[in-house]
Amino acid sequence: MPINSLQTLTVEQQHIEIMDTTLRDGEQTSGVSFSASEKLTIAKLLLTDLKVDRIEIASARVSEGEFQAVKKITHWAKEQGYLDRVEVLTFVDGEVSVNWMLEAGATVMNLLTKGSLNHLTHQLKKTADQHFAEIAAVLQLAKEKGLKSNVYLEDWSNGMRHSKEYVLQYLNFIQDQPIERVLLPDTLGVLIPSEVTEFVGELVQRYPKLHFDFHAHNDYDLGTANVLEAVKAGAKGIHLTINGMGERAGNAALASAVAVLHDNLKSVKTSVNEQALYSVSKIVETFSGIRIPSNKPVVGEHVFTQTAGIHADGDKKNNLYFNDLMPERFGRQRKYALGKTSGKANIENNLNELGIQLSDEDLKKVTQRIIELGDLKEMVTQADLPYIISDVLDSSAIEEKVQVENYVLTHSKNLRPSVTLRIVIDGESFEESAQGDGQYDAFMNALKKVYAIKQIALPQLTDYTVHIPPGGKSDALCETIITWMNHGKEFKTRGLDSDQTVSAIKATTKMLNMMK
Repeated sequence: MPINSLQTLTVEQQHIEIMDTTLRDGEQTSGVSFSASEKLTIAKLLLTDLKVDRIEIASARVSEGEFQAVKKITHWAKEQGYLDRVEVLTFVDGEVSVNWMLEAGATVMNLLTKGSLNHLTHQLKKTADQHFAEIAAVLQLAKEKGLKSNVYLEDWSNGMRHSKEYVLQYLNFIQDQPIERVLLPDTLGVLIPSEVTEFVGELVQRYPKLHFDFHAHNDYDLGTANVLEAVKAGAKGIHLTINGMGERAGNAALASAVAVLHDNLKSVKTSVNEQALYSVSKIVETFSGIRIPSNKPVVGEHVFTQTAGIHADGDKKNNLYFNDLMPERFGRQRKYALGKTSGKANIENNLNELGIQLSDEDLKKVTQRIIELGDLKEMVTQADLPYIISDVLDSSAIEEKVQVENYVLTHSKNLRPSVTLRIVIDGESFEESAQGDGQYDAFMNALKKVYAIKQIALPQLTDYTVHIPPGGKSDALCETIITWMNHGKEFKTRGLDSDQTVSAIKATTKMLNMMK
């Protein structure tokens, strides 16, 4: 083949096992307890939709409820051919955990052992030889009963920092035992990325025949970074949880870790279906009651929302503010927020999605109104835009000779609502108070007093409707449309605000200016 000929070289990617421990370690999040049916639902989603390699679903002998949950999952997993991908945390307790596993129908156990001399000495109060002998006995029993075994080295990170000789002694022992994997947890979340690189790398070189998993905690907010370094150093599996659930600051989040591996290590691959990350995340959020921060990478509500107008403008000009984390990868869409920093480009993007076109002059008016609402900390959504447009364009056609300068609305238990109102008509100021059957009725009664002084009859209110955008929340903008009859002629006015009474007052103010 000529030297200058083009060749495409295919480098085989290494498969990194993803073990999800949301149902075991993630359930240790304070205040979280999944029901058996919830556990089964999550297990199904993890294996069939998200397509992780393995799931850790429980700790042995915790409770009867946990036992029943494990039985439900193992029964389903066996029918579907997933049983060897379902794992349970067990303990060095002779026959107890092994028998529990057999009764629950599980076939893979993750045996919790001591990975630091500090834990061994002060918690178990045993020598290394004593601990190793008990571990060997449990592993042999499990093998005889047809179970597969992995081993956790609890507090391994501190073991590497302060008692590396013990860790190496342990691994020299365990490499000859009937195990599938060695699980290396940063139990207290103390490691920094350079230590992960050093510690994992050293063990991978010393023990090339062992399969090492890395299990990160997020106490210093380094969980995802540590996962990346562990894989780069040669770890063949990583442990993650949905939404980063877990004890204290939680575990490394599955969505973040998978995204960073896919985008930054081209030599490795995972089986995870990125399209299912967001939907599974939301289901776990619902079941756990632990809300996802809106800025949480990949799955947060606002992480694919551009707020600054300059960013929206850049997106229109060769995607200047895009990165590899495209929302479509995760079954999501990019949004452009509406607020005081939006700018014209943000608003234009939202209008285009709604199929609305405005002149430059009207677009400026709408933009100014959205900025004003943003200054008031009002939440403006795309669904609010038609109401804002209607309000702004309607208002711009009205000359303001009547201004409602101030008002106080009161509503108390067992007392009629009342209003104190100050209004300016053709430069003349009036102040009146009144009560009514509701706050708006009280406002109208005070207004009638003012116009009685002016000897002017107000139009008759014939219809009053309130609209909020579909799916609107409690802080959504509210549009009030009031129909008036004046001298046999019917007309309508609109008001827009997050408060229903205020929006009605704005609609009424427009009526006062139109009747002049």
